[in-house]
Amino acid sequence: MEENEEQLDFTLKKGNNDEDSFRLHMVTWNVATADPPDDMTLLLHLNSPKNPDLYVIGLQEVYSGPVRFVSDSLFDDPWSHLFMTTLAPLNYVKVSSIRMQGLLLLFFSKLEHVPFIRDIRATYTRTGIFGYWGNKGGVSVRLSFYGHMICFLNCHLAAHMNYASERVDEFEYIMGTQTFDCKKAQTIIDHRLVFWFGDLNFRIQDHGMHFVRTCINNQNYSLLWSKDQLTMLKNKEKLLQEFEEGPLDFQPTYKFDLNSDTYDSSGKKRKPAWTDRILWRLRPAAPPPEEQKESNAEVDVRELRQQEEDEEYPLKVRQEFYTSIMEYGISDHKPVIGIFTLALRKIHTTPLVRLQPEGDWSADIDSIVLYSPLQPFPSSTWDWIGLYKVGFTSVSDYLTYTWVKDDQVAFNEEVTQVYVDKEEIPVQGGECVLCYYCNSLQSIIGISEPFRVHESKVAIEEGLMPEKINGLDQTVASGDIFN
Repeated sequence: MEENEEQLDFTLKKGNNDEDSFRLHMVTWNVATADPPDDMTLLLHLNSPKNPDLYVIGLQEVYSGPVRFVSDSLFDDPWSHLFMTTLAPLNYVKVSSIRMQGLLLLFFSKLEHVPFIRDIRATYTRTGIFGYWGNKGGVSVRLSFYGHMICFLNCHLAAHMNYASERVDEFEYIMGTQTFDCKKAQTIIDHRLVFWFGDLNFRIQDHGMHFVRTCINNQNYSLLWSKDQLTMLKNKEKLLQEFEEGPLDFQPTYKFDLNSDTYDSSGKKRKPAWTDRILWRLRPAAPPPEEQKESNAEVDVRELRQQEEDEEYPLKVRQEFYTSIMEYGISDHKPVIGIFTLALRKIHTTPLVRLQPEGDWSADIDSIVLYSPLQPFPSSTWDWIGLYKVGFTSVSDYLTYTWVKDDQVAFNEEVTQVYVDKEEIPVQGGECVLCYYCNSLQSIIGISEPFRVHESKVAIEEGLMPEKINGLDQTVASGDIFN
């Protein structure tokens, strides 16, 4: 068995000559309205010698009281802020996020992959009280990763032992109603790869409390699997059967006394359960022609193209790690992490845009950005180029920006020049990059090499103190184009 696993691992890492492998680190955690811990090292495996290419973090029950929720709508919530400030120094950028009350989904990528993450869309579905309240439901981010369509769905489903069928109904409702403005993958199920995770709230039924706790204490987790509601329902529900999950070789993650590893000792004494899960679905291969049902020609052509693309550009998924992190005690749930290797052949291999600064940059002179389209893309008047400090945290963490069409000063078939007013350039300078943001694709499609923005000689000659310069720098980005 070990030899076979090593052989598969080699295949995933090496593949054929055209395949690349990427490491994905996923987190799901019901944080029970708690503020974040001081240290994320264990949760994000920051000391691991293998650095992920992508982080996807799904939280449930993020505190959303009226005052905090209004504050979080204007500024980054404490959880997002901590993840961004932790990962940015390691060269990760928050590419997308979505929040629906207590549900939060964050997608981070190494900077080198950002120009190849395109067609980003995010949406949400409420399944709480009468479908209007967002305390339960699902939030999703979908995107194209080197041309492969991937969707991440973070859910918080109905609670309590007796609501297993309602949880499935909610999941199917979310899957059936979420749509995206994307021709190749308009619904969740259309995506090549789907990750479904969150506080799914499935319980362990039939077994009594004593038996369950004895199995946990003896680490005989497999004796509980057959009565796990999600496992049981996968035998009945066709949609659930299409999703895979690694073995539950870790103790149930709910419900704990706060700041302890002790299961619920309150009067309710809730039975432990694997409520927090990470599953995935790789789109099935098309059935052979003789098994295909009659359908209209347009659908047949689309499915044939899809099948040909799947064969030409393979995508494999392997789960490397699936466990809970017991060291965190701020919630009555323990966080669960899943680490995956995605082995794929890239459909897109070059950025859509190449851009660079022209000449020296400082706040003393107007500056020029040069950019060249490397492939056709849907440009619009809402496209912009942002100036970012090296180590920026997110797409909106720019120092300044310029509208591509409004500030265009010259162009030919190969190169376009875009003007940047010196008043918009930070006076203190520093190591920076330029990023081209395509509004139609909702993503950065080109990043320059790092370059130096020089300190303003005028500011130094006029005796501006560093504190004042810092304050001046902060005013540069006060107009947020995302608001």
